[in-house]
Amino acid sequence: MGLGLPYARPGQVIGLLGGSFDPAHAGHVHITREALKRFGLDHVWWLVTPGNPLKSRGPASLEARLAHARGLMQHPRVAVTDVEAQLGTRYTAETIAALQLRYPGVRFVWLMGADNLAQFHRWERWREIIERVPLGVLARPGDRIPARTSKVAQLYGQYRVRKRDAFGLGVHTAPAWSFVNIPMQRISSSEIREKGEWR
Repeated sequence: MGLGLPYARPGQVIGLLGGSFDPAHAGHVHITREALKRFGLDHVWWLVTPGNPLKSRGPASLEARLAHARGLMQHPRVAVTDVEAQLGTRYTAETIAALQLRYPGVRFVWLMGADNLAQFHRWERWREIIERVPLGVLARPGDRIPARTSKVAQLYGQYRVRKRDAFGLGVHTAPAWSFVNIPMQRISSSEIREKGEWR
């Protein structure tokens, strides 16, 4: 199914952008390019999940989502992967732990939109995630205030990396997180599906 695990060497900083990508769209491309610039990442890996445990309805086939995402995300420093399917992990905490084991010396940064930070405390083993890797949070339309006042932002407020230091986020020892505002793009996978433009 996959093309093998992507290559990374010790010392590199890799951003991880997970999701169902059902379908991938220009917004995903936009935040990926911004994350590369804002957080000083060497590469970004899209982790196209077999399924999202927080969603009741299953996505399109993994093969279809991978093919679409690979056709859309054309960048020499971005890899579209099925890492979770290959590793046999279901939850983010499991995936990160498995990657850290397989890539000693590589620094990972978990990337997410501000909407995900607002409900991050609902994720399985969420404390383990933030204790393992820095979080790079990118603002999206309508999600700035809920994210900044979220449970995670309050509990880990002292570990927030200032915007001016965000470029070196990957070298910070977890827990660490940074919130950056980026030019907005109002597009979502659910809107694309509702319009019948996918499947």
